[in-house]
Amino acid sequence: MHIGYFTERPYQDPDSGYFGATGKPIMDLTVSNEIYDPKLGAELYNRYLDEKIYAEEMGFDGLMLNEHHGTPFCMGGAMNVEASILARITKRAKIVLLGNIIPIWDDPLWLVEQLSMIDMISRGRLVSGWVRGTGRESVAHNAPPPYNWERFQEAHEFIVKAWTTPGPFRWEGKHYQYRHVNPWARPFQKPHPQVWLPGVISRDSLMWAAEKRIPYIMLSTELEPTKAAFQLYHDTAAELGYQSGPQNLGYLWKVHVDETEELAEQAGRKFVQGPSNPFLAGNEGTTNPALVNLPGLTSRRRVLPTQGSATAARGGPAGPAGVLGRAYEQQIADYTIICGTPKTVIPKIRHVLEFLRPGSVFFWDGDGAMTHDDAMRSLRLMGEEVIPAVKEIAKELELPSSFEVNPSTGKPYPEESDVAATASAEGGHNAD
Repeated sequence: MHIGYFTERPYQDPDSGYFGATGKPIMDLTVSNEIYDPKLGAELYNRYLDEKIYAEEMGFDGLMLNEHHGTPFCMGGAMNVEASILARITKRAKIVLLGNIIPIWDDPLWLVEQLSMIDMISRGRLVSGWVRGTGRESVAHNAPPPYNWERFQEAHEFIVKAWTTPGPFRWEGKHYQYRHVNPWARPFQKPHPQVWLPGVISRDSLMWAAEKRIPYIMLSTELEPTKAAFQLYHDTAAELGYQSGPQNLGYLWKVHVDETEELAEQAGRKFVQGPSNPFLAGNEGTTNPALVNLPGLTSRRRVLPTQGSATAARGGPAGPAGVLGRAYEQQIADYTIICGTPKTVIPKIRHVLEFLRPGSVFFWDGDGAMTHDDAMRSLRLMGEEVIPAVKEIAKELELPSSFEVNPSTGKPYPEESDVAATASAEGGHNAD
């Protein structure tokens, strides 16, 4: 099993009146960056990098980064910059990007070069994930929503070709045209880094991942619909003639460990405070209803069973799905937030692993209004007690990651080849 660490890296400024437990509305694309304090931003960026260094020291296999634009709930507007820093200052953990929003890139060749450099500097530790992005990103970067899916697929094919095919060559696509493709920077991993796809809603995206034999990572969704979505991946794989397994699936959810149950609850409630919940409406939320369903972005008829159950986007009595967030108590009850001491947390993690059977998991922690001390206490206890226990549970349940079993063939990588165990094309098989 691959165990990763994640936080949204929120912009925390309780003194501003915007970003505390309560405050002024922070709806997407409506808050001016006039209130942004670069000195505070500098402290927060360095805090989050320090926490990731410590996460590696505590035994996490992967350090996950994501990217959003024009919003306070995620400071990762240029995720590849953070990844570049981690490539140099960490030594062992995978750098997992979930992910670059490729439909908003007008020049994916630049992305080819950036990611190749990160993979080389880290000596082959990059996991490169793609996402389609939300209406927020399309508007912030003037990308046409009706072409989001087309641009995503073409950019993926172009990037893989540029990583794996000696140049120069010409590319004449619908959305991207290049007379001369010959990137001098090429990935350390051969044929290229693993490509993963995270998601929540799009049925087309999940089935595309299964078609390409790319590991699919579900993001903070309720367990029952997540299991149904994973089964769709397995069914699609079977129709395509291969057997998928834990190595093809991953799951991200909120887990916080603390020294006492009282401390755990105090810190855990901070998950839903401040700019912590990207889809929560009201004084503390960010979702702009005008951006939720931009024409052409996602087909309303091609959605997963998780559409109405994302823990960050669940609808409630005051509004439609994607507008009102779910209560902390409800998320605790259904395991989508797990808080407690190691003694109480480990059995709950086991329940999730038994139910969903993912080969990769990411513990989402240190978020919302949580302090640096909250995050560091949890990371220490994760390393001392939780990670070793979860590794043993994963062995017992036979939950291999995509670094142990090839997600394309279902066969273990050759033990004698370290490179083969980390390199993949389309998530673990030969390039198209």
